[in-house]
Amino acid sequence: MVSMTTTDRAMPPLQADERTTLESWLDFYRTTLVMKCEGLTDEQLRTTSVSPSPLTLLGLLQHMAEVERNWFRRVLLGEQVTPIYDPAADPNGPDGGFELSAGVTFASARATWEEEVAQARANGAARGLDEISPFMGTHVTLRWIYSHMIGEYARHAGHADLIRERIDGATGV
Repeated sequence: MVSMTTTDRAMPPLQADERTTLESWLDFYRTTLVMKCEGLTDEQLRTTSVSPSPLTLLGLLQHMAEVERNWFRRVLLGEQVTPIYDPAADPNGPDGGFELSAGVTFASARATWEEEVAQARANGAARGLDEISPFMGTHVTLRWIYSHMIGEYARHAGHADLIRERIDGATGV
């Protein structure tokens, strides 16, 4: 079993208000996903999970940049921003971030993801947990978005854990 040396990840506080708890758990899982990618080459980050799945660590990072953009910009603020990884621009190209184009690197994907996370944090900080935004013919609160994002990251962190173990045997974190 290989041990992973990674960046620091703060344990969410055990006793905090609701907003701090939600934001801390979201940041915990955001960091977990990046930690699963650290220390690998771009080639390793392109390694698929297991046939027939095309899922890769790099694809997960790209996907989560797209998810951050969707929930914290398109839904929360109603911004008309284009997809980061637009399948319409290249019919054989990325789809929601999961598929990789030839030139993408961990550095470029991480920079894009970090930009979207920074924007998400700023957009969330400017809103109350109970404020609503239009969504699919109804409304959604920031609280719901935070809860959804925690689940999304936790699910993909599990995927990332299995892919990382397949690549180099590293487990945990």
